[in-house]
Formats: sequence, structure tokens, C-alpha cells
Amino acid sequence: MMVRTALQSLLLGAGLTALVAASALAADVKPAIVYDLGGKFDKSFNEGVLHGAERFKQETGIDFRDFEITNDAQREQALRRFARDGFNPIVAVGFSQESAVEKVAAEFPNSKFAIIDSVVKLPNVQSIVFKEQEGSFIVGLLAAKASKTGKVGFVGGMDIPLIRRFACGYVQGVKYANPQAEVFQNMTGTTGDAWKDPVKGGELAKSQIDRGADVVYHAAGGTGVGVLRAAADAGKLGIGVDSDQDGLFPGKVLTSMLKRVDNATYKTFMDAKAGTWAPGIQALGLKENGVGYSEDEYNKALISADMKAAASAASADIISGKIEVHDYMADSKCP
Repeated sequence: MMVRTALQSLLLGAGLTALVAASALAADVKPAIVYDLGGKFDKSFNEGVLHGAERFKQETGIDFRDFEITNDAQREQALRRFARDGFNPIVAVGFSQESAVEKVAAEFPNSKFAIIDSVVKLPNVQSIVFKEQEGSFIVGLLAAKASKTGKVGFVGGMDIPLIRRFACGYVQGVKYANPQAEVFQNMTGTTGDAWKDPVKGGELAKSQIDRGADVVYHAAGGTGVGVLRAAADAGKLGIGVDSDQDGLFPGKVLTSMLKRVDNATYKTFMDAKAGTWAPGIQALGLKENGVGYSEDEYNKALISADMKAAASAASADIISGKIEVHDYMADSKCP
């Protein structure tokens, strides 16, 4: 009887030790997000990150905290507060967070950080970048095939090399499908406000439409909602970006260039939970399912079988290397 009791006590103690260890491991996964300017409900870039975090929460039951900055000074403050409060991993959304991540990650070497759209070379930072030029090439091809005028447009947000990468890939895709096509391009501004000005976005899109563009692609965050609305109001087609924006104006959005920040955020959180999180650079393109284009009930009547076949063939050729899509951030001379 005494032997059995001692054995039971030993097993109970081992079970409690394992439970405490498991609880400690779970406590280490305390995710947080600092969004870029434009807010988490921008229907685009930030909101894609939110969707990835919500999927993680739904599947694991582990909640996350987030913060919407309203000015540049809050980036560093928010990151530092999350790190000080034990959040881990912390996702910083957008290239503008680079300097803040560099500083705060160095201060908290035992905390895990991830930055989207920039590279920070520290041993506790995961840098997630995308091959936006590849996805933009595909929607450019679709725009050219959908256009009846041979004229299409592009409206960017903040005038930076990253957005020029979208534009350059788009132009290359348009010209691949129709070498005689004309592409109009405008950038919204040179400050962070360029991501949250739908009125200006609408004005720029309308000016391109007035010049003959009948398909307009935006890479402008919250500003892009104005671009899509202007195209819809004029009876033309818009192209969304980052998240699937086809449903914003059903039947008037040709497609959306998907930048899978949702998958990237979800994977970062899940890897931290599983203990497989690793620092370094992740470059996600067509091959890695990091970019692509949307197909759903809202745009199925707009994309023909021929267009799908052409997009599929071009995607395969890009993945194989047969088609080389120019990267503006490696060479600013767009072909």
C-alpha cells in the first residue's frame, strides 16, 4: 500500500511538473502587433496582418494585443512597451518601422520581433519581405487583357522604392500581354499621409480614366479605396492590393494582387508557439505563395478562361525563371 502511494505521488509530481512546464511554454507565446499608418481596418495591408492574427487566435485560443499608431513617434514607444510587458513575438508592420525595430530589438535581445517589408539584421528579428513585382506582373497581364482601350493606370501611395517595385512589375506585365499598351502612373504623396487619403486617390484615378484608362491598379493602402470607388463610379475596373478587395465594389474590381501578409503573420505566431521560430530573411513570391491574384464570386465573370490560362502560364514561367520580373529595389531602371 505504501509502495503504491509512493508511486502515485511520484507520477502525480511528474504530471504537475510537465503541466507547469507546458504552461510556462504557452506563457512565452504572447503575440502583439504594431500596425503602420492607416489603421488596422484599412481594407488592405494592415487588415491582412489582422486577419492572420485572428486566424491564429481562432485556431489556438491564444489572444493577441495590437496598437494602431497615429504618428511616427509612436512606433518606437509601442514596440518598447510591448517588449517591456513581455509580449513575444512582436510584429512590426511596414518598412517605416525599420529604425524603431533596430533600436528596440537591440534593447530586448530575449524578445522575438518580426518586421514586414524591411530587413533588420539582428539575431532576434525575422525580416519578412515579398516579391511584389511578381504579383504585380500577373495583375498587369490581366489588366491588359481586360482593357478595351489599350490604356491602363496605376496609383501608388507613398512615393518610395517599394511602391515603385509594384509599378514596375505591373508595367512589365501589361507590356508582356500588350506591347502597345499605355500605362499612366501617379503617386499620392511623399509622407505617411499618402496611405490614408482616399479623396486624393479618387482624383488621381479619375484623371487617368479621363485620359482613357479603363483599368486602374492601386498600391496605396487606405487611399486605394478611393481609387476603386472612382473606377466603379466611372463604369471602369479597379484592381485591389494586399487583401482581397473584390467585394468592396462587386463586379467593378477586376482582381486584387494578394500580398499574403496574413499567412506571414499567422506563420510567425504559430512558429513561436511551436518553438520553431527563427530569425533571418524570408522572401516570399509566387513560388512561396507569398503573392498572387484573387478569384472569387465577385470577379468570376470578369476573368475569362483565356485570361486565367495566360496568368497561369506566366506564373509558371516566372517560377521557373523563364520570365524574369524586374525588381526596382535592386535596379531602379525599370525596363
